[in-house]
Amino acid sequence: MKSFLPALRSVVLAAVLAPAALWAQVQAPQPPEIAARNYLLLDITAGQVLAAKDIDAPVEQASLTKLMTGYLVFDALRAKKIALDQKLPVSVLAWKMPGSRMFIDPKMQVPVDDLIKGMIVQSGNDATMALAEGVGGTAENFVKLMNDQAKALGMKNTAYKNPEGLTEPGHTTTARDLGVLASRLMKDFPEYMHYYATKQYSYPGTPASNGNNRNSLLFRDPTVDGLKTGHTAAAGYCLVATSKREFPNVGQRRLLSIVLGAASENARANESQKLLNWGYTAFDAVKLFDAGQPVATPAVWKGTENTLKIGRSEAIVVAVPSGSGGKIKTEIARPDPLVAPFTKGQNVGSLKVVLGEQTLADVPLVALDGVAQAGILGRAWDAIRLWIK
Repeated sequence: MKSFLPALRSVVLAAVLAPAALWAQVQAPQPPEIAARNYLLLDITAGQVLAAKDIDAPVEQASLTKLMTGYLVFDALRAKKIALDQKLPVSVLAWKMPGSRMFIDPKMQVPVDDLIKGMIVQSGNDATMALAEGVGGTAENFVKLMNDQAKALGMKNTAYKNPEGLTEPGHTTTARDLGVLASRLMKDFPEYMHYYATKQYSYPGTPASNGNNRNSLLFRDPTVDGLKTGHTAAAGYCLVATSKREFPNVGQRRLLSIVLGAASENARANESQKLLNWGYTAFDAVKLFDAGQPVATPAVWKGTENTLKIGRSEAIVVAVPSGSGGKIKTEIARPDPLVAPFTKGQNVGSLKVVLGEQTLADVPLVALDGVAQAGILGRAWDAIRLWIK
């Protein structure tokens, strides 16, 4: 699970999902008709947007809000502010939460592990509030943490008013921001992603009939392993779904679909499945370089080494329209001259992947090894050589 999402993908997806993206959205092939108000399809492995519709339009979050609540709960677990086996009290506020519920009450002390399952599998608003109070002290303070985290992740058009997603004025997000959040959730907390693949759960002493995960794709498609559903009258039926499938020469290839404002529970699943299947078939995954393989080894000046290996610590994979892999071209953009020192992992340039007139990807390149600065004589000699050059 530790390799669930390479570090490169967060850098790439941050660029993809930024309004002034360096990674251009692929214009062809055209996606199928999707019966939803907004949608977004991301190739997580390649770090590319494959399809999008109205991804900056403000939408109600519904229970997709719980993705951010989960992010903060997982962060608190990692920081050891709470523990999975720690029992949290159930406040009257949590007990009386309307909407989807885990059916816990103030007589109970519920382990964090069970509350997480109640929040994710059952979409329990009561479990969500208990976790929010356990991490933030109060619901109000937890909401502040949510908004602070949204800003830190670059979710520029998201505002949280509550931890669970019940309708409240100003509690909105966008498909773009949900793409950022879901991508970072998977990358930052791979050890907790199994919760989103859990098909059934009910807490002892509560109604078992409430135990099925509302993400019906988990039951339909064995390659789907998350993430979250949402529904209110205003939001419609929403689903953030992710799938991983094996591809030759690439390994696991992960896609993420976001479907918002569908007409029914069945429709959101059907349209999400349609998007995922189309993404896997309409685009090939092409591995250009292995993990740690130098993309180039240019000369370096005023350093203890004469060359600098640049590339990525992860494999560089791009998504291309099916059958067009042999037509892509690559171009390296980097500063010239390269003057030491360089630290391992330092950004050095980018690899542009082009198909015809279109830029498919612009992958950041880093120094694969460090190069220290040369001594005084070495720097002086290279200064003369650069001047002559």
